[in-house]
Amino acid sequence: MSDLYELFASPFFGISLSVIAFWIGIRIQKKTGLVACNPLIIAIVLIVGVLLVFHIPYESYNVGGSLINLFLAPATACLAVSIYTRVELLKKNWLPILVGCAVGSVTSMGSVYGLCRLFRLDESITAALIPKSVTTPIAVSISGTHGGITSITVVAVILTGILGSILAPTLIRLFRVEDPMTAGLAIGACSHAVGTSKAIELGETEGAMSGLAIGMCGILTVVFSMLVM
Repeated sequence: MSDLYELFASPFFGISLSVIAFWIGIRIQKKTGLVACNPLIIAIVLIVGVLLVFHIPYESYNVGGSLINLFLAPATACLAVSIYTRVELLKKNWLPILVGCAVGSVTSMGSVYGLCRLFRLDESITAALIPKSVTTPIAVSISGTHGGITSITVVAVILTGILGSILAPTLIRLFRVEDPMTAGLAIGACSHAVGTSKAIELGETEGAMSGLAIGMCGILTVVFSMLVM
């Protein structure tokens, strides 16, 4: 039994469980073809289930899980490669892109701030929810700087990204968005890196613009948060 606990406390356990759970999620999505079978949702459910069934403390899992978090920022930076492939499009449309990202950031933050005030949520929860539409490293930094509860921020960011990746294709068809640049910017501004993974599936331009929106909206959200909070 002691050997089993030592295994659970090993960093390799958290890493292996995360990778296997996500792989199973990908396989299930490919088998079913259902958008709702998001690999990230399935991985979360599987990991939580394993921890509960075997009574494994979250701290033991997070020894390895926290190592995966180290790759979040580098993975986000790698999106610059897809942006570079569409640099000419960026040069020609820099003003609409800038305005679109600014409007997206203001709308996201403004709606959250208004709802938090409407339901009289305290300042720590408000600060935690406001950066929900930017990528996790930036969102956690903004939340922590302004006294937000970072665990709530992480959950809000994940849920926002998952919903964006699931609903984006349907909303694009519903509102008849035919311009790939517009579609990509909208996805990246609203649902950060998780949504961008879906944008890349839709097309190279959509993926590049979504990756660009992640960076721009992240910077704009940092600036706007100083004014709001």
